[in-house]
Amino acid sequence: LFGVPRAVIRGKGGKQMLFYISGKITDCPNYKNIFRAAEEALKEHGHKVINPAKVGETLKALKYEEMMSIDFALIDLADAVLMLPNYKDSLGALREYGYAMSKNKKIFEVG
Repeated sequence: LFGVPRAVIRGKGGKQMLFYISGKITDCPNYKNIFRAAEEALKEHGHKVINPAKVGETLKALKYEEMMSIDFALIDLADAVLMLPNYKDSLGALREYGYAMSKNKKIFEVG
């Protein structure tokens, strides 16, 4: 999965986890494909996935800060956060990273 060893993304005792995917969306023309590939890879390993690229599609009317509030709430629900390779180029993804750290979430960086 994007360079993350399979053993790393297994939950405790092979337990299924709920992952939140974080990465660059703004000004990334192929973000939907990148997020979809990550989602599919996680699901292949038996995990559930929160894909904010899909969530954002249904909430396009929201302002940036409103969407970030929703993203933070979704991170609260997740067991772990998968940081995509381009996340360091995104202020929003960096904020999600910091938020996840403050909530002691498991964070997996790829790339």
